Amino acid sequence: MSSDNIEKLYKHFGVLADAKDKVSEHEEDYLEILKAVKGSDKEKRLASQFIARFFKHFPTLTDQAIEAQLDLCEDEDLAIRKQAIKDLPRLCQDVKGYVQRIADILAQLLQAQDPSELSVVHNSLMSLFKLDPKATLAGIFSQIINGDDISREQCLKFLTFKIKTQGTEILDKESEDFLVAESKKVLQDVTAEEFHLLMELLNGTRLGKTISGQKELVDIAADQAELDQPFNPSDPDNESYDRLVNCVKHALPYFSKQLESTRFVAYFCEEVLPQLHLVGGADEGTGTDQQLELLNLLADLSSYCGALEKAEAKVDKVFTRLLDYMPLPPDGDATENSSEPRLDFSHVECLIYTYHKLGRQCPDALAKDPEKLKDFKTRLHFFARSVQGYMKKLQEALRGKTGEELKSDENRLKVVALKTTSNINTLIKDLFHTPPSFKSSVTLSWKHANASYSNQDREIVKDIIKAGNKRHTPITFEGETSPKHPRTGGTNPREIYTPPSGKYSNKVSSYMPQRGGVRGNRSRGRGFGGRARGGWRRNNY
Repeated sequence: MSSDNIEKLYKHFGVLADAKDKVSEHEEDYLEILKAVKGSDKEKRLASQFIARFFKHFPTLTDQAIEAQLDLCEDEDLAIRKQAIKDLPRLCQDVKGYVQRIADILAQLLQAQDPSELSVVHNSLMSLFKLDPKATLAGIFSQIINGDDISREQCLKFLTFKIKTQGTEILDKESEDFLVAESKKVLQDVTAEEFHLLMELLNGTRLGKTISGQKELVDIAADQAELDQPFNPSDPDNESYDRLVNCVKHALPYFSKQLESTRFVAYFCEEVLPQLHLVGGADEGTGTDQQLELLNLLADLSSYCGALEKAEAKVDKVFTRLLDYMPLPPDGDATENSSEPRLDFSHVECLIYTYHKLGRQCPDALAKDPEKLKDFKTRLHFFARSVQGYMKKLQEALRGKTGEELKSDENRLKVVALKTTSNINTLIKDLFHTPPSFKSSVTLSWKHANASYSNQDREIVKDIIKAGNKRHTPITFEGETSPKHPRTGGTNPREIYTPPSGKYSNKVSSYMPQRGGVRGNRSRGRGFGGRARGGWRRNNY
């Protein structure tokens, strides 16, 4: 390092500092400071500070000054880069017209790998937000729209995190409106990960706080879900399934009595349920998981469904699919070695809950066909006995367990299983009425299933076990007192207990409603919203 160069640099600084109102007359001194970005490490650090200090006084040299500062931001030395990044917002301190340009540069620097450097980038961007939030957003969105994949993703993550943690305090109304408008533009062409980030970002704005705003978010999710297009469970990339699931998960938190889920429910009834058996293809394990996830979502959606057009036809599709999972009792001449029918309690809970919710829109539909009603009651009767047998086993297993014991994975699994069977039992009792009743209310078993075991869970288990200790009149057909079992002919029904297949054999199913160069450019086709460009490109998130 040359001490003479350092002294000269300080000399140029002194001339500019002492000139006060006539500083702009000393352009040569400022040019010497700009040249120092090619000097030693100490010269570079001093140059960074001096460039920012006198930037506003030399409007004819702004491009040259910004380029010099940018060279320092790309220096090999981490300390120099951090100093230059820290000084970038100072260029705009009194010249706010450059906020957007500096924000664009900082947005590109969000790709920094060093955590301390990235922290400086974040702080500098937040300094720009305080100066001019709208211009800062314009700079960031310039990278979201025109930057490469990595830059685009990091910018979205930064905005989502800051809006989520600091709310809209960093924005005024004009900049928030700008944020919403630009986000909607970007949503026309996004990947799954980008869709997720943008929906999270928009939720943190005014849209997430009012019914009208939430309706906008639901409309965005509905548009991305392409509810006007056929559901294709057999597409090679699983695009229809992924698109629908992700979009529904983002829409679910906004549904309420004021904001109904009717169009989503109608799509499930018309497009998804008739092809449910095709979801997942030949992979039985994956197929079962994906089918159950769709049924989970439909059950959640049905809680907020309004009046359906041609309700009876749509509810009948739910009923038809429910029958697939509610088998008839074994024939009376079956041998003792015959296997019992498969009982998928998780699937039945979803479908019977959905039917119970939607069936109230056409309560007399079953009564029109006595044979259909009789067949349904036979299935309900058989399934109820199986459910009650399993509930008894679970109640015995959970009775007397302490709060700490109930937190274990095995016992939490049993708790959810007990909720599932209890829900099915309650709804079967309602549907066994003549005509079927749709009055009972239950909480779906997977609600809060991923959360820590709570006092509410403990009370639910306590109530279910307490209720299980009472003697109940068995479900019977009209005119029966106690149904004879088809095999033994006895007066007491044989307890049928079949350990549930699928989810309860190993785990509980649940799902959640709920990341180059600084001056590089992007050129690529995208997915999700870019329908003319080959469909949605999936990302896991």
